[in-house]
Amino acid sequence: MKDKNFDIFFEYLRPYKKSVILAPLLMILEVVMDLLQPKLLALLVDEGITKGNLQLIIHSGLLMLGIAIIGLIGGIGCTIFSSIASQNFGHDLRKDVFKKIQNAQFKDIDRFSTASLITRITNDVSQAQQLVLMSLRMFVRAPLLCIGGIIMAFFINIKLSLIILIAIPLLLSIFYFVTRKSFILFGTMQKRIGRINLIIRENLSGIRVVRIFNRAQYENNRFGNANEALMESSINAINLIVKIGPLVMIIMNLGVISVLWFGGKMALNDEIMVGEIMAFINYFTMILMSLMMISNLFIFVSRAGASVERINEVLMIKEPDRKEEYYCPISINGNIGFRNVSFSYRETHNMQFLRNISFSIKAGETAGIVGTTGSGKTTILNMIVGLYQPTSGSILIDEININDIDPYILKKNIGFVTQEAMVFSGTIREIMKWADENITDAEIEESMKVAEIYEFVSKLPDRLDTFIGQRGVNLSGGQKQRLTIARAVIKKPKILILDDCTSSVDFITEKKIFRNLKKQLKECTKVIVTPRIFTVIEADKIIVLDKGEVAGIGRHIELLERCNIYREIYESQIGEKING
Repeated sequence: MKDKNFDIFFEYLRPYKKSVILAPLLMILEVVMDLLQPKLLALLVDEGITKGNLQLIIHSGLLMLGIAIIGLIGGIGCTIFSSIASQNFGHDLRKDVFKKIQNAQFKDIDRFSTASLITRITNDVSQAQQLVLMSLRMFVRAPLLCIGGIIMAFFINIKLSLIILIAIPLLLSIFYFVTRKSFILFGTMQKRIGRINLIIRENLSGIRVVRIFNRAQYENNRFGNANEALMESSINAINLIVKIGPLVMIIMNLGVISVLWFGGKMALNDEIMVGEIMAFINYFTMILMSLMMISNLFIFVSRAGASVERINEVLMIKEPDRKEEYYCPISINGNIGFRNVSFSYRETHNMQFLRNISFSIKAGETAGIVGTTGSGKTTILNMIVGLYQPTSGSILIDEININDIDPYILKKNIGFVTQEAMVFSGTIREIMKWADENITDAEIEESMKVAEIYEFVSKLPDRLDTFIGQRGVNLSGGQKQRLTIARAVIKKPKILILDDCTSSVDFITEKKIFRNLKKQLKECTKVIVTPRIFTVIEADKIIVLDKGEVAGIGRHIELLERCNIYREIYESQIGEKING
């Protein structure tokens, strides 16, 4: 575990330095009070009970009670301030991890699975938060109690203190071995928690598919295997920890027996008093229990360390460089140009996914992109909106490099409907206002008419106030797609990108939607990716892709004459071969 992984503690605790300072100070107060108690006990026994001094017994008893109350106040205060610091730490860290995920480039965030990111932002952050809480309490209490106990024990009797010097190295060697091994075990445990989350997420989102294919038993077995693996790693980690307790108790009991044996002999020779032996045993117990506490802390640090390392993997993602000055047009016209654009994913950086892509789309034109499966159609759309950056070449909007345009202005002028109709939970009005919170109900209804979803919504009992469940669970596939189209249209974008967004819509409705788009968004540049040629047959320009390269550009008739790939796709869809 690298020390720099824990730098986040200093960064995120800095705003709460008042609580961070007060918590340890109050814990020091509690520890000092705890260390005074055995000394006062020795005084009470040796000078009070043994000599029958009632006044001293009452005085010492009241003093011990007062010290206990002061220690209680210190302990409660430490708990309050350490909780304030740790809770705020967790809040800020969780917020920044989420923000990092939102702002990171997709080529970086794609390295993590969704389930892994969920685990990091929930379970891992909770572990780090708990570590802060323990650090402000136990990391102060345990060392001070140990050091203070040793000092007080030496003040009582140096000869008996030699027993402590024998016990401590034995315990430290055990703790070192356990802590070192536990880091590996807890790291494995966190990964298996991520695996569990992955399977749960997949099954909850795909429950219908599981039942349709009658694969419930298979998924139960898959979850069972992952659950068993998690249980196995958890048991291995816990078994390692529980072994410490008996070993510490053996050493502690042997130590107490040794103190009683040698202390008794010394008492017979008047070298030590009975009360001092009692105090020494208390300090000896304090020392060993504090070492046990330190051991548990280091074990928890091992577990939390694995979590902190996973959190840092997200926080260390480099955010896209933001220039000091961007080109900030009032709006954009919608001209799109690709100039020798190549692209490769991080995992396949030696293999180009797109190669030397060049084309131009004029403002207001409708351009269709078709091609074979895996030819890079969706990747091109993702690059237009800036989700991915080209490996080489340049993408131009109105003859300006997309990297030079203010990202806020760019995204404000682009509407994007993805392959997966992503609908967040909420009322239909809230879903539509998600695109623009200032829109009116009249504008919502107008965009719904364009997307051919208004008639359906108008017949709902609550109309725009109808609640839509997570991922649009109470909508059909076609209804979700049309709702997402309406959400994109309501932005009145200068560029509208449609990525196979009518696959669940019937041909008649699809034709109406594109006719409405052409009529209502005349000045908007429309880029349509679809496997169905009939969807873009009337487009101003059709771009044909094959294996990451441009195979042809032109109108429908032109491509039928000179582009073999386009002709093959068309023939496969009409079911007959074209002569000539």
